[in-house]
Amino acid sequence: MTISVIFRRVCAAMLALLVCAPAMADTLFRLGDRAALLGWEAVGRVDIKDGGFCTGVLIAPNLVLTAAHCVHDGQGVLHGGEDLVFHAGLRDGDSIATSRVTRIAVTKMYTPLAGMTVDNIRNDAALLELTTPVPIALADPFALHSGAAIDNRVSVVSYGRNRDQALSWQRECSVLGQGRGLISFDCDVTFGSSGAPVFDLSGRRARIVSLVVGGAETEAGGTVAYGMELPEIVAELKNTLRIMSATDTNTGFKRLRVGQGGGASGAKFARP
Repeated sequence: MTISVIFRRVCAAMLALLVCAPAMADTLFRLGDRAALLGWEAVGRVDIKDGGFCTGVLIAPNLVLTAAHCVHDGQGVLHGGEDLVFHAGLRDGDSIATSRVTRIAVTKMYTPLAGMTVDNIRNDAALLELTTPVPIALADPFALHSGAAIDNRVSVVSYGRNRDQALSWQRECSVLGQGRGLISFDCDVTFGSSGAPVFDLSGRRARIVSLVVGGAETEAGGTVAYGMELPEIVAELKNTLRIMSATDTNTGFKRLRVGQGGGASGAKFARP
């Protein structure tokens, strides 16, 4: 099956909730030195023991937001914390801070072996609790943006295949459509970009609009990326972690207490 056929089928699966027409996107800028990284230190790489990596972002000193498919293995089994390491602001082997993971929360609405279904895109978010919080003085966490992106212009900061050693910043790309918990963008994403924060830059500081969880090439050679609306699902994941820290009672979410260790290279990305 060709990419163009996959792309058309994904658009059909969205039931016309999102605009699926490609648009031109801005150039990627490599944040390879400390000066270029300034302000983006809270975005980092989540290394996975099975040989993959994803992008993640701090939303609190001890909380990393990333994609749910990043924390499951190829058989759909939830990783343990010993499999995950977060490197804030990683660039060419150096990071602002590094921490292992204590707890992982994903919703039961996410089905790891179902692929890029509409329901999975809506729920493809995970919250990682770090063993060692990252001081705000080193990496200031980002807040979430609620509602539609201002003027439909957004920005994305991510790692990716062949650009895994430093963050790439796309200063401007477009929201192609938003509705019923789904968002599509024309941002330049690839394997490893899963979990990358999509930012609204209209305020004094960037706010997270969505996470990149997958994408497809268009017939014109561009890229369409897919993500979800975040405030509701993140509130649920935070509550789940609070309950996990206080009790072992089943909360309706998949969760795991974990050990120590682990890190890797490679890339993960969900394709339609």
